Amino acid sequence: MEESSENGQAAHICVTCGAQYPPAAAPPAACAICADERQYVGWDGQAWTTLAELRDGHRADIRAEEPGLTGIGSTPAFAIGQRALLVETPEGNVLWDCLAPFDDEVAEAVRARGGIEAIAISHPHYYTTMVDWSRAFDAPIHLPAADREWVTRPDDAIRFWDGERHDLPGGLTLLRLGGHFAGGTVLHWPAGAEGRGALLSGDILQVVADRRWVSFMRSYPNLIPLPAAKVEAMAAALEPWDFDRIYGAWFGRVVDADGHDAVRRSAARYVRAVTEGFGEG
Repeated sequence: MEESSENGQAAHICVTCGAQYPPAAAPPAACAICADERQYVGWDGQAWTTLAELRDGHRADIRAEEPGLTGIGSTPAFAIGQRALLVETPEGNVLWDCLAPFDDEVAEAVRARGGIEAIAISHPHYYTTMVDWSRAFDAPIHLPAADREWVTRPDDAIRFWDGERHDLPGGLTLLRLGGHFAGGTVLHWPAGAEGRGALLSGDILQVVADRRWVSFMRSYPNLIPLPAAKVEAMAAALEPWDFDRIYGAWFGRVVDADGHDAVRRSAARYVRAVTEGFGEG
């Protein structure tokens, strides 16, 4: 698999967050994603790599999550370390979220499962090499218009959608909750969890270490909370949707059962903490 380039120039990738920029002779002076308060510039300063360099040092980590759902990560993990999820449906497969490393092994594994009909991404931290994924499978990228300003590598394959929901093949639905970013989106998969429904949340809803719960933040690495009213609105937006399982952004971060109630009580706990506290320690 060749690296996408123009006139022999590579598309540079930020080492800290994984954001990819248009092919150029030299990388940008700084990464706009990392300069934002939700992220950070690497402690050793701004650093760059390319997809070709990543392919030399990273191997695919492909795992079955449940029937019809495959996790795609890399070893070692890169940048933020998230894994993508491939959702299989009779009307075509949807790739949820992206990770920067992308090679022939990954492409072959995806093709063996039916390819990709559409790509959707929870928020800008996971846009990464979405253009390379899109070109490899001739798949459109569905992004909320609310996050248009954070696209670091524009492409004709990107289709911006407005509003609070957007339908995808196979009965899948994108739900814009906001929070972490204005366009922060989750994916509802009604066939997931053996037909009880699943929510693919990226870290718009962060599955925490105690996997009976989720949490909500404007910035996770910098610990910037969200207002109570925003978290209440996010939870309220999910009330009409049925889901028993929640898949977070990393391998193993899964609320295996009772996911709908986990969101409800997690939001209530969060609001209580930021408005009333838990008493003095």
